[in-house]
Amino acid sequence: MKKITDFFWFCSGAHVGTLKRFPTEHNKYVGIGATIFFTALFAALSGGYAMYFVFSGGSAAVFFSVIFGLLWGLAIFNMDRYIVSSISKSGSTNLQILQATPRILLAIMIGIVISRPLELKIFDKEIRQKLKTSYLNGQRSKIDTLNNTFLRKYSLELGRAADLKSEKDSLERDINRSRFQLNQEIFGDKTNQTSGQVGYGTYAKQKEAVLNQKIQRLESVRAEISKVEEFINRRKGLDGLADEKMFSGKQLDSLANVAGFADRNWALGQLSFNADGSRDVGTYLAIAFIGLLFILFECLPVFVKLMSNKGPYDIALQNVEESAVYGSYKDKDVDLAVSDGILDTRVETEIDKQKKIIKGKSAAELRDYSWE
Repeated sequence: MKKITDFFWFCSGAHVGTLKRFPTEHNKYVGIGATIFFTALFAALSGGYAMYFVFSGGSAAVFFSVIFGLLWGLAIFNMDRYIVSSISKSGSTNLQILQATPRILLAIMIGIVISRPLELKIFDKEIRQKLKTSYLNGQRSKIDTLNNTFLRKYSLELGRAADLKSEKDSLERDINRSRFQLNQEIFGDKTNQTSGQVGYGTYAKQKEAVLNQKIQRLESVRAEISKVEEFINRRKGLDGLADEKMFSGKQLDSLANVAGFADRNWALGQLSFNADGSRDVGTYLAIAFIGLLFILFECLPVFVKLMSNKGPYDIALQNVEESAVYGSYKDKDVDLAVSDGILDTRVETEIDKQKKIIKGKSAAELRDYSWE
C-alpha cells in the first residue's frame, strides 16, 4: 500500500518530503495522482488504438500501436503532472483561476484528442455499417459513371446493336409464323393465306423460298450482332467497365476491417445525421456526451487542485520555496562577497609585485650609473 501511495504522490507532482509531514493532505494528493495516472492510461489506450488503424493491415501494426500508445501516454502524463503541480495555492482565487485558465484550455484540447479514438472503438459496430454503406454507394456511383461515359462514347455502336437485336427478334417471330403457314400449305389447311391444296405444290415452294430468305437474313443479322457485341465487350474491357462489379458481403467486411483512421473518423461524424441529411439527435448527444466526459476527466485534476482548500502542505511548500529563494539570494551575496575578497587580494598582490619590480629596476640602474 505504501508503494502505491508513493507512486500516486509522484504522479501528482507533489514534494514528497514536505507532504509526508502532513497526514491530512495524503489522501488528497493520492486522489490527484490517481486521476492523472488514469488519464494518462486512457490516453495511451486511445493513442495506441488510433495508431493501430494508421498501420492497419501491416505486420507491424500491433508493435507500432503499442510503442506509440506508451509514448503518447507518457507525454500526456508528463503534461498533466506539470499542469497540476504548477498551480500555486499561495495566490488569491482570481489569481489561481487566471493561472489555471490556459492549462484548462490545454486540458480541453488534450481531452478532445484522446476521446476521439475511444469514441471510434465504442461505436465500432455502427461505424463498420456506415463504412459498408459508403463503400457500396461509392462503387455503385463509380459503375454508373463508367456506364454513362461508355454510353456516350459508344452511342452509335450501342444503337446499332439495339437495332439489330430488334430486327432479330422480329425475324424470329416472322420465321416461326412463316413455318407454321408452310406446314398449313403442305397439309392442305385452308386459310386466307393458304391455298388449301395438300402436298408440296407451287404455293408451298414459294412460301419455303420466302422462309429461306428470312432465315438467311436472320443468320446475317446474328453475325452482325456477334461482331458488334464482340467490339463492345472488347471496349468494355479496355475502358475498365468489365472489371467493375458490386462488392460482395465478404469484400465489404474486408474493406471495413482495413479502413484507415480518416475513414473511420468520417464515418463517426456521419453517424450524427440521418439518411435525409437531418440531425440524428440521439446519436449526436451520445457522441457529444462521451467526448465531454473525457474532456471533464482530463480537466478533473486541475479542477480538484483549484477546488481544494489551502492546506498545511501548501503553506509549508510556499515556505520551502520562499526559504529556497531567500537562501538563493544569500548564496548570491556570499558568492559576491567571496568574489570581492578574491579581487581585492589579487589587486593587493599585483600592487606588491609591481612595487618590487620597480624597486629592483631602480637599484640596478643606480649600480650601473656613471657618477663621473
